Amino acid sequence: MENYLLTVVGPTAIGKTALGIKLANHYNTEIISADSRQFFKEMAIGTAVPTTEELASAKHHFIQNKSIFDNYSVGHFEREGLELITDLFTKFENLIMVGGSGLYVDAIIKGLDYFPDVDPSIRESLNSKLEKEGITSLQEQLKELDPVSYSEIAIDNPHRLIRALEISIGAENPFSYYKNQEKPTRNFTPIKIGLKADREIIYDRINRRVDIMVEEGLIEEARKVYPNKDLNALQTVGYRELFAHFDGDISLEFALEEIKKNTRRFAKRQMTWFRKDENILWFDYQIPFSDIISEIESYKNKIRK
Repeated sequence: MENYLLTVVGPTAIGKTALGIKLANHYNTEIISADSRQFFKEMAIGTAVPTTEELASAKHHFIQNKSIFDNYSVGHFEREGLELITDLFTKFENLIMVGGSGLYVDAIIKGLDYFPDVDPSIRESLNSKLEKEGITSLQEQLKELDPVSYSEIAIDNPHRLIRALEISIGAENPFSYYKNQEKPTRNFTPIKIGLKADREIIYDRINRRVDIMVEEGLIEEARKVYPNKDLNALQTVGYRELFAHFDGDISLEFALEEIKKNTRRFAKRQMTWFRKDENILWFDYQIPFSDIISEIESYKNKIRK
């Protein structure tokens, strides 16, 4: 029996949760969440966790199963996710995965790159250099140590820049060497379904979603976790801006506008990530569900041939 992992991707607020549930009900199966923040039970409102009714309409996994105090990474998710998926495929021919976190989706479908452990003091030194000398000095350092990574990664992203540098400095080979290694095979066939809409529609949906989050208690939720604002899980749009307001740096009105703006920027980055994937079957967010099912079954037939 062929196993298919039907994966719904796309920008935030586009309707991935609703489509995932429809697919799960159609194929009588269960849902794997690949959202990097919906794991955390303290962050229900700000991460748009599926509602109680949605969770009841199809069985979900990896929703609010961790705490912000847990040390949980994409590597942990890959291991736990694959173990669960392997077990579920003994019961179901199709499984649904839903998520806008491209790295977490790729971890399950493609596998992560292996990187050796390096001395943590290297990262501390690089962070100090970033603070004192700025990002340009780190970019120049990477250009010298690993020109391949310099040309391929988002060098304006400090996190990715420092990650590439710490490996290039602390390991036997540069960062790009480990990126180009062969990935493990999977025991399922992925079918990726992307939802899209005009930018203005996506932005309007985002703005309305933020307003609804505020009505549902986002500010109160953020205030509860505010004492732990430095935790990695809380370095998230929707919380960072409210923390700045609680610190007295910005007004509440400005914080809410910043949440909308930064969420729109996040959606743009999501689309940039997913557009690079030529294997995604793209659909307008309002397309009839029957059309999506027809395309999925047609794609399966092509694979079988």
